[in-house]
Amino acid sequence: MTAVTTGRIHSWDLSTGVDGPGTRFVLFVSGCPLRCLYCANPDTWHMRDGRETTVDEVMAEIEKYRAFITSAGGGVTITGGEPLLQPAFTGEVLRRCGEAGLHTALDTSGFLGARATDELLAATDLVLLDIKAFDVGTYRKLTGGSLAPTLNFATRLDRLGVPMWIRHVLVPGWTDDPSAIDALAGFVAGLEAVDRVDVLPFHKLGAAKYGALEIPFPLKDTPTPELELVERVRDQFRGQGLKVY
Repeated sequence: MTAVTTGRIHSWDLSTGVDGPGTRFVLFVSGCPLRCLYCANPDTWHMRDGRETTVDEVMAEIEKYRAFITSAGGGVTITGGEPLLQPAFTGEVLRRCGEAGLHTALDTSGFLGARATDELLAATDLVLLDIKAFDVGTYRKLTGGSLAPTLNFATRLDRLGVPMWIRHVLVPGWTDDPSAIDALAGFVAGLEAVDRVDVLPFHKLGAAKYGALEIPFPLKDTPTPELELVERVRDQFRGQGLKVY
C-alpha cells in the first residue's frame, strides 16, 4: 500500500501579482522556525494550530480553480509559515502540480533550505526568496535566526539554475541601512538566476492577529516607510543592474 503524504495547513487563497506570475492558488502551510518582528501571519507559527490534510485533498481543491489560474497565466504558490518545515508534503504538492502542468512557486525564508531536496527543487519553477536583512546581527535580532543558511540556499539555487525573485521587506530603522542595502544588492547581482527584486514596504495589516492571539506586536510603534525611502532602496538595487518591481 502506498503511503499517504499528509501535512498541516493554515488556509488557502487566490492572489494576483504578489505571489508569483499571474493569478495564483496560494497554499499557506503551518509552522515556522523564525519569529520575524514584522510577521503578518503569527497565526501560522505553530504546526499544531494547522489542519491536517493530504496531498490528494490539496490537489482536489486546486483542480477546482485550474481553468481560472491557468487562463490568467498563473499557477500554485506554497507559502506559510515556512513550507520547508514540511519538506515531504511541500515537495509532493509541488511535484503533483508540475505533473498537472501547473506553474509552481515556493515562498521561503531559505532558513531551512538544506531540507529542500534536489527533487523538490526540480519540481519548483520559481523560488520567492525572502532575504530579510543582510547584516548578521540585524538578521538575528529581526528574525531570531541565522542569515548564513539563506545565503547558502540562494547560492545553491543559482548553481541549480532555479529562477528566483528576491524579496526584501523594508522596515524603517531595521532594514534600510544604505550600506547593508548596497551589500545585499551586490550579493543578489552576483546570482544569475535572479529574475527580479521586490522591495516590500513594511505594513501593519497583521496587527489585529496579534491582538486576537493575545501576544504583543513588537513593531506596533514602527512607522511604515515613506515613499522616498522605498524609492531610494529600490534605486540601490537598480544601481546594480537588477530589475525591481
